[in-house]
Amino acid sequence: MHSFPENQPKIVIAGGNGFLGQHLAAHFQELGYRVVIIGRSATGRPNQVPWDARNLGAWAVELEGAAALINMAGRTVDCRYTAANKREIVASRVDSTRVLGEAVAACVNPPRVWLNSSTATIYAHSDGWQRANTETDGKIGTGFSVDVAQAWEAAFWAPATPNTRRIALRTSIVLAADGGAFPVMTKLARRGLCTPQGNGYQWISWLHIEDFCRAIEFLINETDQAGTFNVCAPTPLTNRDFNTLLARELRPLLRLPQPTWLLELGAFVLRTETELILKSRKVVPQRLLNLGFRFRYATCERAVADLLQLA
Repeated sequence: MHSFPENQPKIVIAGGNGFLGQHLAAHFQELGYRVVIIGRSATGRPNQVPWDARNLGAWAVELEGAAALINMAGRTVDCRYTAANKREIVASRVDSTRVLGEAVAACVNPPRVWLNSSTATIYAHSDGWQRANTETDGKIGTGFSVDVAQAWEAAFWAPATPNTRRIALRTSIVLAADGGAFPVMTKLARRGLCTPQGNGYQWISWLHIEDFCRAIEFLINETDQAGTFNVCAPTPLTNRDFNTLLARELRPLLRLPQPTWLLELGAFVLRTETELILKSRKVVPQRLLNLGFRFRYATCERAVADLLQLA
């Protein structure tokens, strides 16, 4: 175990070498926490510990006395859904969550709170102007991505951890200038691909990276609530409106159409799936709003303007 001042609270981030994990690490370090990252590819830095995300090991001692455990582990879904990739997507989420549960259950002084990644994609495709999905009345969907989310959450809730508060994070697309989907979106938009994708009426639930980190901080420190939380901005918008916003900000010389057949062809060439842009996700963070969380970037217009300044 690493040696730190006794009064410095510790946060452990499993899968912390990814895009979201790195932002969370920086956020909590700035707040004065000591951050320990558990990852498959240990960088040799003093705050990093290796694991295989499947088996208990020396890394488990890092959970002792932690103020919080945050699990961000999981293989990217930006790939073709081949049988092999599907198995890896499921296993990377379920196995890492299962072994963390074993480690938490074995702790003498377990983490006070365990926040585990899930996804807003668990909800059904949102047609038209129907009501947004909340934690209490959201409609669970069907299909591979939903099956992954349900298996992930089932693994999270399975172990008995009576001394650790647990929160499942149904997170939307997180927008940042330095990673994730947003740099790809803006690159394509500058080349004219800032038009409705498919019919453009599918909903996008999104969140600024700063509000993502602040929401995690809020759930750790400002509430004693447990259970499922939607982690997204309160104002979802349609794909059509989102692309109109990008076009207005970036002013490309051309605006090229993006019919579904062309998206299918492009997804095949890029070895990904059109579900990532064609599934309609209309989700709101009702529990966060009820607890008084204040978003700094409540509208996509404000978020995009800020991120484009940073790009």
